[in-house]
Amino acid sequence: MLWIVLTIAAAPLQVARNALQRGLMAEAGPWGATLVRFLFGLPFALAIFAVVAALHPLADPTPTARFWVSVSAGALGQVLATAALLVAMRRSGFAVATFMQQASLPLAAIMGLVVFGDQLGTQAWAGVALTTVGLVILSWPGRAAARGALIGSAMGLASGAAFAVALNGYRQAGLALEPNYPIYAATAAVCVAQALQTLGLGAYLAVTRPQSLVAVARAWRSSLGAGFFGAAASACWFSALALAPAGMVRAVGVIEAPIAAAAGRRLFQERLTLRQALAGAATATGVILTALG
Repeated sequence: MLWIVLTIAAAPLQVARNALQRGLMAEAGPWGATLVRFLFGLPFALAIFAVVAALHPLADPTPTARFWVSVSAGALGQVLATAALLVAMRRSGFAVATFMQQASLPLAAIMGLVVFGDQLGTQAWAGVALTTVGLVILSWPGRAAARGALIGSAMGLASGAAFAVALNGYRQAGLALEPNYPIYAATAAVCVAQALQTLGLGAYLAVTRPQSLVAVARAWRSSLGAGFFGAAASACWFSALALAPAGMVRAVGVIEAPIAAAAGRRLFQERLTLRQALAGAATATGVILTALG
């Protein structure tokens, strides 16, 4: 039952990383805050991989073309998803954006069906439908909704779609690299992806927004914390996925949503409306049905 412990540990680590990244938004902007996750997380990811590699001396990774395409797609999807999520958290609220991010699982399931031929059962389709209803209610504008809130809703849904791409990309990358040692393959793929993300996004910001890099450097303490929490969360998620089916892990991982709601209320003085709470509960239930289906 170690995978349950790892999944439960991953949820608050991910919420902590998101909270620290959101705190950097004012000075570094969404792209600078996104870079923090990869730049400062890479040393921790490499350290984790070094331990895993030492425990798997017989692993024989084969970085084929399929691996490079898959890990590159996953890396790009994760960059876009993280930036969109941070914008959504600032405009629509920390908890609401986290609920919307849960769209990644149903969207990933649909993408897996269309692109990779993964089959979905009746229960899974019911979960997709319930999640869709919950997300529509969450993102539906109220009478007094501000333009910023509408943009936040759109960014939250975009984040879920991009995370769906990343989820499928990393899954295929792990299968292509070393299918006999899933934990080794997963942690190796994370290191390669974070290196690509750091180089690509760092170069982009150096040319277009050098002030964002300066802001990230000034906030190195918070940035280092976000990097650590991000690397630790990824290690827990991928280790859990190596020990149990993805659906079961993702179902337990829904506990991230109420943790985010509590964090949003305590750290950012945010309160969910009754409509948002009910829609969030429907979304979380739909994710569980999809995962277990």
